[in-house]
Amino acid sequence: MINFTPLFRNHLVGRLQQHARYIDYADAVQQGELVRLVEKASLTRIGRKYDFSSIRTYRQFASTLPLFRYEDLEPHILRMVNGIRDELWPGRCWNFAQSSGTSGRSKYIPITRESFKWNHYQGTSDVVSHYLNLNPESRLFSGKAFILGGSFANNLQLKPGVRVGDLSANLIENMNPLANLARIPSRKVALMEDWTEKLPMLVEESIGQNVTNLSGVPSWFLTVLKRVLEKTGKSCIHEVWPNLEVFFHGGIAFEPYKQQYEAICDMDKMHFLNNYNASEGFFAVQSNWESTAMLLLLDVGVFYEFIPVEEIDSKTPEVYPIWEIEQGRTYELIITAPNGLWRYRLGDTVTIEQLNPVKIKIAGRTRSFINAFGEELMVHNADHAITLAAQETDAEVLNYTAAPVYAQGNERGYHQWLIEFAREPKDKDRFMQLLDQHLREVNSDYDAKRTGDIFLAQPALVVAAPGLFDRWLASTGKLGGQRKVPRLNNDRDIIDQMLAFNH
Repeated sequence: MINFTPLFRNHLVGRLQQHARYIDYADAVQQGELVRLVEKASLTRIGRKYDFSSIRTYRQFASTLPLFRYEDLEPHILRMVNGIRDELWPGRCWNFAQSSGTSGRSKYIPITRESFKWNHYQGTSDVVSHYLNLNPESRLFSGKAFILGGSFANNLQLKPGVRVGDLSANLIENMNPLANLARIPSRKVALMEDWTEKLPMLVEESIGQNVTNLSGVPSWFLTVLKRVLEKTGKSCIHEVWPNLEVFFHGGIAFEPYKQQYEAICDMDKMHFLNNYNASEGFFAVQSNWESTAMLLLLDVGVFYEFIPVEEIDSKTPEVYPIWEIEQGRTYELIITAPNGLWRYRLGDTVTIEQLNPVKIKIAGRTRSFINAFGEELMVHNADHAITLAAQETDAEVLNYTAAPVYAQGNERGYHQWLIEFAREPKDKDRFMQLLDQHLREVNSDYDAKRTGDIFLAQPALVVAAPGLFDRWLASTGKLGGQRKVPRLNNDRDIIDQMLAFNH
């Protein structure tokens, strides 16, 4: 196949000159995005309610609009789903990303024409720009992209023309037809809903192709790649696709899967680039090899605000724009975006790793944690500890979830870990001792509760039967794409359901 990379390189890498403004002009860039959003939506229902036409500064904006959670905006969003125009954003919205939540009713995140253009597709382009800048020898456009996505919810009764499904399905359906020539699988297979049928088709369509790059969620792609290796009888994915050079990944932490990817890749050829692409928007991309911290994208139609993590549960939390945040602190991320999500509490927490330009790491979900005993265990703590424990016991972890077991009688409470292994540790007790040790090293609150086994007993392991996580997700109707089981839960609703499946 002809190598088109030189043709695209200058244009894509040239975009990074605009990113250079983030260093000295982050406040101006962000205030420009806020003005663009407010002016565009001034005649919508929400724009008239809050008099957007009179807002000229951030302080006016923050003092006029309250913070919103999904439940607050849901009546407006359901009106949009039902075809009402000019509700949260100008015009009619035809596309909605269905929430990847694993419990409760579904959420529908609007994807407007502007959010496709200004944000999702621009963010995708920015990822490629940074990669080409980091790898001058790249031949990315000499082959095809293998994009692993989800499907549409075909069981819903919707207005004609309205589409609800995974973000990836919406992106694939609205993609420039020319871009479809440079990607696999076919549109028909990419949008298949039944993963038991879809997985073998993905394997069939990818074998024999000249794949140069992968895009998707690490856990799902690992399953596909292992099936490809089984089908071809190879042990290294580069024996199947010799020109494969990069995996653009996001959705969940890559660290617990890194060792497994390294085991099936030729690491002299392979690169991994992290990005922060959610249903609500494309927010950040890794911009150098030395750190997985991601550059926050400031000019892709999103205005960011930040609530210090210690104030998340406050009724009147302090909220800061980007020019007032502090390095090293963890914040809940608030977004205003061209999909009609205004001052929206995303539910993600991020740690500010660097200022000028701002780089972040995802710390976890505001509702995905364990704090049953005052231990304040966050997902990034768990990902780090389980990765080290697996490395030190020659184990491979496919999936995990954890929840508290509350104290009863004279017994202390503890954390129960349900883990699906690709390769089990020979000494499971040693694995759990190391997991506990590394959690104590990275989380002082957890360490304090574990000291002397007084408040919190050592964590316990339940080994998940092979395929348990997929089977449980399938039972909820949410298998595939960007769907995933929450890593940590402060209650036992999900883990008890999964344990029932495990037996």
